[in-house]
Amino acid sequence: MIQWKEERIIQANIEKVWELFLDKNIKKTMTKVEEHILIEKSETEVGAKHQQTYREGKRVETFIVETLAYENTPQKKHKKITFVLGKAFEITLGFTLQRVDVQHTKFIYEGKNEGVNFVGRAMLKLGSEKSNHKVVQEYLDRVEAEALK
Repeated sequence: MIQWKEERIIQANIEKVWELFLDKNIKKTMTKVEEHILIEKSETEVGAKHQQTYREGKRVETFIVETLAYENTPQKKHKKITFVLGKAFEITLGFTLQRVDVQHTKFIYEGKNEGVNFVGRAMLKLGSEKSNHKVVQEYLDRVEAEALK
């Protein structure tokens, strides 16, 4: 299993940063997502389900993303999702925004990637921690860059 929790202060209002996590803006920060369609409940509800299509090179994968937690207050925004990728990995991601002041937001990005079968567990063991850290940092960079536009 791989786990991470990274924080970054973004020089943007919490509401502007939160907009990046709305369904209509998902492709701005998750560039490999090709399609993200709501299939159950609303995007602001726990239990909401989306069908998501993701491209990694020539490989295209479609899976169901479920919302496990959702909070939207003036001081704190939080969304937690889970999905199974490639029938091998169960991925859980958490996005938390905390209002620091009018123009600064603390962004906390955390998650875990667990192998759900032998192949998935073996692939995670072969993967490098450095490579995973790089992917997490690139995501933080993308969120920050989009929030500053």
